[in-house]
Amino acid sequence: MTALKKYQKLECPGLWRPTPEAQRRDVSVKFGESTLVLTDPRSDLALTHWSLPAVERLNPGQLPAIYGPGADAEETLELDERDMIAALDTVRGALEAALPHPGRLRNRVALGLTVSLLLLAVFWMPGALVSHTVSVVPPATRTAIGQMALADLTRLTGAACADPLGQRALDTLAGRVLGPDPGAVLILRDGLAGPLHLPDRQILLPEALVAGQDGPEPLAGFLLAERARAEADDPLIPLLQHAGSTATFRLLTTGVLPESAVAGYAEVLLQTDPASPADDNLLTRFATAEISSTPYAYALDPTGEAVLPLIEGDPFRAGPPRPVLADGDWVSLQGICAE
Repeated sequence: MTALKKYQKLECPGLWRPTPEAQRRDVSVKFGESTLVLTDPRSDLALTHWSLPAVERLNPGQLPAIYGPGADAEETLELDERDMIAALDTVRGALEAALPHPGRLRNRVALGLTVSLLLLAVFWMPGALVSHTVSVVPPATRTAIGQMALADLTRLTGAACADPLGQRALDTLAGRVLGPDPGAVLILRDGLAGPLHLPDRQILLPEALVAGQDGPEPLAGFLLAERARAEADDPLIPLLQHAGSTATFRLLTTGVLPESAVAGYAEVLLQTDPASPADDNLLTRFATAEISSTPYAYALDPTGEAVLPLIEGDPFRAGPPRPVLADGDWVSLQGICAE
């Protein structure tokens, strides 16, 4: 090393104490190969070697300078020679800089990871972050997020209709149309222009779809269509896009989405124009549920022109093999929003 070679011929006297109880002893101090060599000035025999990178000054800024071969070592060396003190500090610093520093490496790795995360935040997020987070969110967390989204929505629409008989009839319809585990189906009196869905398999329907129909078949079709939309595009995705990258990253790392991240999502949702499911997809669902698609088609377009594939492809043109809902339940359902 250049710094060491520069001072290898430098030599000075010092006072060495091998233990705290021992008497100080005159020594000659000079540099060796990455060591500080303390010798007997009379016999020139080496008394001890100190590793230069381990040498520590025990009284910085004071004279005489006191050094030890480590912070906890018992040996000490006193030096008055300013040139040797300066040389020793210079050589030790150069040797220390040349040695591996795991802590510094860890800091550099941490810094690199931080920079990488920031780059990911700019170039990779929010799309990939949202997609990955959605894929790993557990059901219980989805339920909690869905309830937050519902609370934000009912802030604008009012609470869901809750007549007991009407709700029981609605649950019966949901099970008949969507299967034994239909999720939550709610009817809102005000605020909805059409059906929509929220995370945790929640479907919300406007009361007009109940009060304005002659039977449950159109309503059944709207349930099938909304479930098709939810399965095609996970409703958690637009919610996390609204929440933003910071809240989404917090959800990914802690499993918690702050309630403040959902605030205002209802306004966005109510202004969204949902895409129509593909006709083939819908007809398959009507066939599986054993429900006629024609009443739903005419509820969308009374002329039938815009929904001709749903009419012509109706799997049960002569009527479904079993009722969609009993007449008494339909009457109860129509009164679900009665006060």
